[in-house]
Amino acid sequence: MMALAGIVIVGFLSRLVGSPFTWYDEAASISLAWLTYYGAALAAAKGAHIACPSIVNAFPPTIRLPIALLGEAVTIAFFVLLAVTGWQVVQILAGSTMISLTSVSLQFTQSALPIASVLFIIAELLRLPEVIRQARGEGFVDHELEEVGLSPNMASQSDAGRVTR
Repeated sequence: MMALAGIVIVGFLSRLVGSPFTWYDEAASISLAWLTYYGAALAAAKGAHIACPSIVNAFPPTIRLPIALLGEAVTIAFFVLLAVTGWQVVQILAGSTMISLTSVSLQFTQSALPIASVLFIIAELLRLPEVIRQARGEGFVDHELEEVGLSPNMASQSDAGRVTR
């Protein structure tokens, strides 16, 4: 994040003084892609990636476990496909370099896709025991509800306390 901010600031300042660098736009784009892919892998490790815990929690525990496992299987299958495809792209780019920084290989810049995909798969596999425990227990933590200051129990209590007319 700091490197991306630094690149953008340097690019802005170089334009401001009337002598823009040719490399900063391309470097910023690649830095943003790296931040996105590696950030997604980190989110997966913390169980904070895109999910629908409220929908899965709506099912009884006997059905919740197979649904959660199906979701994990689909997620892992997607990232296996992404890792394989990303690796193929990296292989195709052999010998290619960035346009503005010809000393930087495109294989290096595009390696974030297969590497982050493998990291995502590892994170999902490491979290699998927790997913199974939550699916069998009281359900999954809804990080969006937590972020706004509501726990799932508080949300269900407020729904139960509402008077409908």
